[in-house]
Amino acid sequence: MQVLNGTGSTVMLKRCVVVSGLLLLAAASGCSLVEDRSERYVNATEGQPLELPETADNSRFRQAMPIRDVQTADAGKMYPSDIPNPPDMTSDILDENYVIEEFDGRLWLLVNDVPGLIWPAVNSYLSERGLGVGFDSPQLGILQTELANFSKRARDLVELSNSPSASEQKVVLQVRMAPGVRRKTTEVQVRRLNVESQPDELIPWTGVSAPSEQALELQRRLLSDLGDYLRAREETKSFSRAASGMVSDPLVRLIVENEEAAAIRMELDYGRSWAEVSRALTDSGIPVVDLNRSEGWFHIDYRTEDERDPGWFSWFSDKDEPRHTHTVSLSQKADAVVISAEEIPGYTGSRTTPDLLAQLFDYLY
Repeated sequence: MQVLNGTGSTVMLKRCVVVSGLLLLAAASGCSLVEDRSERYVNATEGQPLELPETADNSRFRQAMPIRDVQTADAGKMYPSDIPNPPDMTSDILDENYVIEEFDGRLWLLVNDVPGLIWPAVNSYLSERGLGVGFDSPQLGILQTELANFSKRARDLVELSNSPSASEQKVVLQVRMAPGVRRKTTEVQVRRLNVESQPDELIPWTGVSAPSEQALELQRRLLSDLGDYLRAREETKSFSRAASGMVSDPLVRLIVENEEAAAIRMELDYGRSWAEVSRALTDSGIPVVDLNRSEGWFHIDYRTEDERDPGWFSWFSDKDEPRHTHTVSLSQKADAVVISAEEIPGYTGSRTTPDLLAQLFDYLY
């Protein structure tokens, strides 16, 4: 055991006082002794892209921690209050992984996964429901079953009567999978087809045909059943290389001119494009002041939160009310819809039209 004399105790006390003083000084000086690194990533240079072996499947690799794109030309005008928030690590994940969406008489199951993973799962679903696959086309994303009439379980699924007869209507199911509008998603459609006999080829998917309410209700029930099945087997996914060819060019593209966003091109019909832009405005928190679908425009308020805040004078100022600052327009161009935007005369806010188009593109795709 070590015993300190009086002198040793005095020395130790002095050392404690000195250390305590240094800690107090550091606390009082705030951040002056700590380097402010909050703006480093704005000016950071982009590293070299990851090089993969030629035999590697590129679709299996993605960014573990994605970084929001920042245009070089805009980096110099950024200040701490304008630096974008770090990207949401769940930005590529839907609120729900299996969502039934409906628009203009069309129903589809939106799945948060690529078609190459959904294709084998849908094959297994049809088999377990008593429906054999008669024809398929991974490139077109279409599966067509054999006749459902000869399986009790399949008959229940497609709503055939419990009393089979030789003269009853023959039925097959078609399932169509396609890359979704949003990245890394798949849209699955299903329909019941009445046929004269077992088809000897794949029946073309003719697109929208104004199905009846009864047909839509059957599609909704089938898609709900498929969604439950996919959810239950999430841990046993397999990948189809044949179906990976289904992945086509993106349906949404950002048109850039002079290193700035100039427009957005959507290879969809007008009605679906309008619905997607409306959703993107809502999801991004941009107030819509007025809209007109037939004329193809949204009047929006694209001011920042600080510019909308009336501050201390809120009791007699209407600055916090939504104002028309920008117009987002949709126009049909051949086989695509082009989204453009413009500021109204007299707008003095800090956000620009290229900023608006870039933000919309992030939420559209």
